[in-house]
Amino acid sequence: MNNELFLRKLLGSCGLAAFLPVVMGMPALAQETDDPVEITTPAETEAVQNRVYVTGSRIQRDVSSTSAPVVSLGEQIFEDRGLVSAADALNEITSLAPVRNQAAGNGGASGDGQQYPELFGLGAGRTLTLVNGKRFVTTAQGLEDSRVDANIISSGLIEKIEIVQGGGAAVYGSDAIAGVVNYILKDDFEGVEFDVQYGNTALSNYEQTAFRLTAGKNFANDRGNIAVNVETSKTPLVYFSDFEASNRSRVTQSNPLDTGPTDGIPSVSEVMPAHMWGFNYDGVIFNIPAPPPFALTSVNGAPATFDADGNIVAYNPGQILGIPFAVGGDGVRYSDLVPGLRSGVERVTGNALFHYDFSPNLRWNAELLYAETEGTSIGTQYSRTALNQQSPSIGAIMFLINNPFLTDANRGALISANPGFAQGQPLWLSRIFSGDLVPSPENTYTTETVRFMTGLEGDFDAAGRNFYWSASASYAEVDGEQRGWDVDFAKFNNATFAFGSPTNPVCYINIDGDPTNDDPNCAPLNPFGYGNASQAARDYVSVMAGNDYKNTQFDFLATIGTELFTMPAGPVDVVLAYEHRKEEAEFTPLEANQLGIVGTGSVEVPSSGSYDTNELSAEFLLPLIGGDFTMPFAQELEISGSYRYVDNSLVGEEDVWGIGARFMPFDGLTLRANRSRNFRAPNLNQLFAPTSTSFGAIGVDPCDADRIDAGPNPAVRRANCEAEWAANPGYAPLATFQDFAENTPIAVVTSGGNPDLVNEVSDTTTFGFVIDDLFIDGLTISVDRIDIDLTNGISNFTTQDFLAACYDDPSPQASVCNAFARIPVSDGTNPGGSVLTGRSTTFNAGEVTFKGEVYFASYDFDLSRIYSGTDASLNFAVEATHMAELSTSVTGTTFNRTDNTTAQPDWTGRFNLSYMNGPARVSYQLNYLDDVKASEAATIENNPNPLIDSNITHDITFLYEVTENATIRIGARNFTDELPSYPTLTHGDILGRRYFAGLNLRF
Repeated sequence: MNNELFLRKLLGSCGLAAFLPVVMGMPALAQETDDPVEITTPAETEAVQNRVYVTGSRIQRDVSSTSAPVVSLGEQIFEDRGLVSAADALNEITSLAPVRNQAAGNGGASGDGQQYPELFGLGAGRTLTLVNGKRFVTTAQGLEDSRVDANIISSGLIEKIEIVQGGGAAVYGSDAIAGVVNYILKDDFEGVEFDVQYGNTALSNYEQTAFRLTAGKNFANDRGNIAVNVETSKTPLVYFSDFEASNRSRVTQSNPLDTGPTDGIPSVSEVMPAHMWGFNYDGVIFNIPAPPPFALTSVNGAPATFDADGNIVAYNPGQILGIPFAVGGDGVRYSDLVPGLRSGVERVTGNALFHYDFSPNLRWNAELLYAETEGTSIGTQYSRTALNQQSPSIGAIMFLINNPFLTDANRGALISANPGFAQGQPLWLSRIFSGDLVPSPENTYTTETVRFMTGLEGDFDAAGRNFYWSASASYAEVDGEQRGWDVDFAKFNNATFAFGSPTNPVCYINIDGDPTNDDPNCAPLNPFGYGNASQAARDYVSVMAGNDYKNTQFDFLATIGTELFTMPAGPVDVVLAYEHRKEEAEFTPLEANQLGIVGTGSVEVPSSGSYDTNELSAEFLLPLIGGDFTMPFAQELEISGSYRYVDNSLVGEEDVWGIGARFMPFDGLTLRANRSRNFRAPNLNQLFAPTSTSFGAIGVDPCDADRIDAGPNPAVRRANCEAEWAANPGYAPLATFQDFAENTPIAVVTSGGNPDLVNEVSDTTTFGFVIDDLFIDGLTISVDRIDIDLTNGISNFTTQDFLAACYDDPSPQASVCNAFARIPVSDGTNPGGSVLTGRSTTFNAGEVTFKGEVYFASYDFDLSRIYSGTDASLNFAVEATHMAELSTSVTGTTFNRTDNTTAQPDWTGRFNLSYMNGPARVSYQLNYLDDVKASEAATIENNPNPLIDSNITHDITFLYEVTENATIRIGARNFTDELPSYPTLTHGDILGRRYFAGLNLRF
């Protein structure tokens, strides 16, 4: 690729004006400017009139900016930043919440490996994904929002990614609440391009490989083109133990030094390393299943456990702080319960693009995509503990004196500790089976995506006008599966309740005299110690669990546009569009899940459904000032509008609209504003997912002593909790109440769809300005304010959400508070007041409000201004997002704010400095996360770390064009090895310093 062509592509990716003779530096990230045309030399510019489609509108127009803010990522960013996928590229935009499939260290899993664009932290389901301006089938499953995994997009054919920040539903339909991400693919690629890259951390524990091959050719005298891309990349599964910062095993616990709500002493204190003292990997012995810790079996005056070989030894529970945590000791580290920090992702994609011009007025085009992705995570490991004694599937293991796997020495020690054991009284074993039973602890999430699109487009003259039109049809299908080995708890209970001799153990069900429960395949299982179960026993209890799902989409889209008439300022453009879409979804659990024999015993039911939608839309572009009709301080003024009517077979009709204005008082300054109404329809699973029940942890209980003085209004929370405790004298004392259901799956949770859901609707306002070469040549600045007010927000509500909505509301609604129930008195294991039942569903959750601004500045500087005889140049660029408010209310009276927290910092920014001189190019990037609060109501009174420090990381890439056809690159990310701000794992870069090297060949 010669330098002229390189620079032209560079300009195209930036959206900069073509008359700039040289643009260097950060080419891949730019806010849309006001007068871009087809990239040409300056002498050609006046003759070019290139009408193009712009994301946010279906009108062909002579300018590439709209009344709403649009940011663009060009193809060069993949080389300049060493990115291997579209998902990586999206993480470069500050208004997009990064998705890294990383666990936060609070007991949750790291995710399924899919990465979705999410604007302004409003949820991935509120950002619409398009490919070449057309909708794409969702890759998500279950109750999840409709969204598209960015990993399936072929980065080798990306020309640019355009992102509309704020709205878009009147043009594109459902889901365009926060905005639109449009992947624009190359339609005329020629030649062969080969790209390979390897990267790793300084600790050699995050190896990343990527390969990409792209080929294209014109044919039929350049009337046709075919382009094909194949690429693959792989990143590994990462464990908490791989990094010192993530291996702290940190939790918070009630602080005994706290004397009151105004003493300046936190009500909770940090525990590191936190251990779960009630179980280990070999088996802690309990006299009775409840209440721990008093039921720990004492042998020779000390708590007892089995060692790995199955011998009874002393057990050190550590410094017990309550249930379930201790400082130190021999229990399982909290961070090892769900040991996966980041999910591994392996992706293979293939994409083919075709077009053929039958005539200058008629083009056929087609797209074919195939993608396979596999995410790998480590979920919760199978355990049988005294903390879950109410559950037959995860409670402690009962054993008797005649268990064949007990040695005589073990029997003697246990009888000495508990004489009743010799008379037939049982003991209980509490342990986790991490890697000790099933063939693999990994969960895999695989998707296969196939999409075919074909269409015609062209123009014709009629009635004295030129009409441009398009018609396309696409079919897409996603086949997904989730797989993971699990334990059939009924077979496990059979296998561990064994009798006989050590050389001839038998399952009790086969000798109990009841032939109806006999199982000739039952293999007795030795639960004492680690690795002592026979292979036959492992095979007997292991079962594959998971589900299959299929999403399909058929979409037909037809558009026609023309210039209605000409005004003094220019032609009035209109576009009409019709879209018909049908979507189907199927969800099929595996047999083990349908039978409810794994996990917490939840019975999963197959489900399926479909809907279709017919939609009509119209747009107009009305120039009032411009062209030959100008005024002093009024060079351009245009009004744009859009309207969409939607008829959805499930949720009925909806009308949405948009109105915008652009005003240029003089060259170099543009003012813009937009007002729109947008919507999102509930998906099939959110409406009709079948009901199921299972044991589960509830997350945060607002009345727990650690949480009662937190929340959006601590006084309201405390008052509501105190009122309920006063009405229920059987509850444990509120001052010391610890809800075990926060961390252990003891609550019975009912989940399912909600057929009463309605569309969520938002009103969006954006306004701002663009300065381009106004005061300084090469300087572009844009600032836009974005306000989104959403009602009837569709939200996945868990038991934790219902709890918060109940206790944080001054006037709690009965329907919300009735979604859970508490144990009226202690059951021997759990204190009175612990959550006994809960609900998880989808809910129209009141209101969501976002207010913020997006900023962009870029300055191109030719160094020949300072040093004559040099062709070198610099580019300085800054992109930032300010989040003034992000609040959610279930009831409409109490709002929970997540701005100024690690979830959504007030300020997120990136600074780029790029240098180019002949064949060499250097790109430096600074990444900034503002200091934040640990939570909305965090203070020193309720949190030992209420404030989280800002975080800054630095990246650098060196590129050198060895020949016209070959470029090498080396780079370092986070080269100062900055850790995430303490104590978080997500406010920064947990992977630390890492390097990459790549080679790009073009022929």
